[in-house]
Amino acid sequence: MLSPLNDFKPDSESATPLYLQLSNKLATAIHSGIWQPDEALPSERTLSEQLGISRVTARKAIDMLCERGMLTRRQGSGTFITPKLEQPLSRLTNFSEELRQRGFVPGSQWISRETGVAAPEEILSLGLSPNTVVSRLKRLRTADNVVMAIESSTIPAQYLPNPKAVTDSLYGYLDTHGAAPTRALQHIRAVNATPEQAKLAGIKQGAAMLFITRVGYHSNGAAIELTHSYCRSDYYDFVAELFR
Repeated sequence: MLSPLNDFKPDSESATPLYLQLSNKLATAIHSGIWQPDEALPSERTLSEQLGISRVTARKAIDMLCERGMLTRRQGSGTFITPKLEQPLSRLTNFSEELRQRGFVPGSQWISRETGVAAPEEILSLGLSPNTVVSRLKRLRTADNVVMAIESSTIPAQYLPNPKAVTDSLYGYLDTHGAAPTRALQHIRAVNATPEQAKLAGIKQGAAMLFITRVGYHSNGAAIELTHSYCRSDYYDFVAELFR
């Protein structure tokens, strides 16, 4: 740890509850990178003894951060910093690129790879003619073997005739074949995990997820990708830099 625990000592003279002060100080430290992803947080006992607070106060502060997805309790092991994937909203990159840049090992667990006639939503989103054949890929996206998202992609078969040819990165495959999207439109909203999604992602039914719909466009202007992603909100952040 790069900073002494004394820096996190709550102010007993403040009107703000001690546990809330400690929770906010710990959250700031986590965001600033004092602890690395998957690194253990000092125990409740350590925080209590070194900060001169009760273990109840330490526990409430940690509980708050667990509820916010910043910390993860592991039975018998302690409390650990939850890994987060921060994806910028201003740049079109693929999942694997973002993970590698942040030191994670990307992976995929395939659920299905098949071809079929485009459904109404696919026809509308991709501007296809009726009866157009498309390739569909559904998989779990993982980081260091932890499920981060459930992803379903549709690509017109003219750009991806054999979906099983994609073994790792979809964008990597499309780039190799001169068909990678050069721009995309994304819509993001909050949803609650269905029983199936909860089982696939290893989370509780009804847990908050980020639902992302992306339509990617080729340099010639054609829509060539429709992707639906259900991302775990406890592991996934989107970051937008704004200017005025």
